[in-house]
Amino acid sequence: MNRTLDEMQYKIAREAIMVHVRQVVPYALMVAVVSGLYLITQLFGAIAEEGLSSFQIMLSIKAFLGIWLGLRGVNQKIFEINPFVFTSHIFPFSLVVIIILLSQWMHVKIG
Repeated sequence: MNRTLDEMQYKIAREAIMVHVRQVVPYALMVAVVSGLYLITQLFGAIAEEGLSSFQIMLSIKAFLGIWLGLRGVNQKIFEINPFVFTSHIFPFSLVVIIILLSQWMHVKIG
């Protein structure tokens, strides 16, 4: 967009898209957290005497990061509380990337 639009048109187009993103993303995060919590209850399994398996450890890390993102979304959308810490979008985006990478690593280790 930045290459084909001048500076003013780019700002207008970007804001038009961001209006919709701001409406959808927090609810999507909440749905992801709820479905993730349900899946953890179904997939986590029993803890062996040796301790947690690598699958359970990675699943726990993903759950922690997902719950943090979900709570952030709930606070922003329902309670209209802006984050006190990590106010930029870089940190939540990096958590999403970490969750995706953990998912891929889990698939490789198990599959």
